[in-house]
Amino acid sequence: MTSMVRTIEWRRGRVVMLDQRLLPEREVYRVYDDFRGVAQAIRDMVIRGAPAIGVAAAMGAALGARRLPDRRFAAGFERICRTLVAARPTAVNLAWAVERMRRVCREHWGEPLERLRGRLEREALAIHDEDVAVNRALGRHGAPLLPDEGTVLTYCNAGALATAGYGTALGVIRRAREVGKRISVIACETRPFLQGSRLTAWELHRDRIPCTLVTDNMVGHLMQRGAVDAVIVGTDRTAANGDVANKIGTYTLAALAARHRVPFYVAAPTSSIDLDTARGADIPIEERSAEEVTHFAGRRIAPNGIAVYNPAFDVTPARLVTAIITERGVARPPYRKSLSRLVRPLPVKRRRRQRGGG
Repeated sequence: MTSMVRTIEWRRGRVVMLDQRLLPEREVYRVYDDFRGVAQAIRDMVIRGAPAIGVAAAMGAALGARRLPDRRFAAGFERICRTLVAARPTAVNLAWAVERMRRVCREHWGEPLERLRGRLEREALAIHDEDVAVNRALGRHGAPLLPDEGTVLTYCNAGALATAGYGTALGVIRRAREVGKRISVIACETRPFLQGSRLTAWELHRDRIPCTLVTDNMVGHLMQRGAVDAVIVGTDRTAANGDVANKIGTYTLAALAARHRVPFYVAAPTSSIDLDTARGADIPIEERSAEEVTHFAGRRIAPNGIAVYNPAFDVTPARLVTAIITERGVARPPYRKSLSRLVRPLPVKRRRRQRGGG
């Protein structure tokens, strides 16, 4: 059942990415040997999905470190990190992964630079491998929440393509299928970039998971008719209070789910939970090119000169979220407490051994 699609790899000192802009028509892999190319690939959505762009940024940092001259290494590495973090502002995984790379640099500064470069490369590979393990754990925690038989609606793409492998929201669905649940999926097309129709439908069809593709504006009709048993989505950043930033249109789905009493789940690796951001209103929302709205497949579909507003994300209030699934367990309201416990667990106190008889 596990998808074998390779989203991103480190191969012989280069970063290799599947160009997701060309799916489902063509599977083309791009090769990058410069951090600037990796940053541009993130901006242009060659690779997308919060966990995946975090992995890409870590690999981009390691790639940049390989080419830095010794005498300017510290300043140059910081410039690389800033360039990568600026590529897309909403997804916190990107900044989280780059900060891990910075920490390696700080903690091992003073070692021979060739050894430090090796450490940075190993850290990037660790971030990649950990992401796959995290997604599998998240799937194990989330699968029991889905019905034994029924239809789950998902939005955008939170599958293997959005991660280093297996997926977050689709990881929960994959795990449910692996344990024998008879789950079928409704995938929303997800305008304007069509991640649902191009990517999610492609993944599910490839893995032989029953999938029906619908346009975004059909969801209310489907819920009104009782055709949806649960909704599960990913997240690019979740605030400390449980507000969720995800692909534009997610809030609409959550409001419809609440109206029709359909459980609304969010699959959120802890790397995407930002306890330093108090609420969703504080999350920066990326705005993207007007051309994504005015053009389709390279052809203009809107009049010249029309005003366009194209935010890439919206924020779903915590009150509309039934549960947030992480690799460490499931958080439920009140989220400020439950998320904090999962992201920053209290240290386990060692029990003192009693002396004497017994």
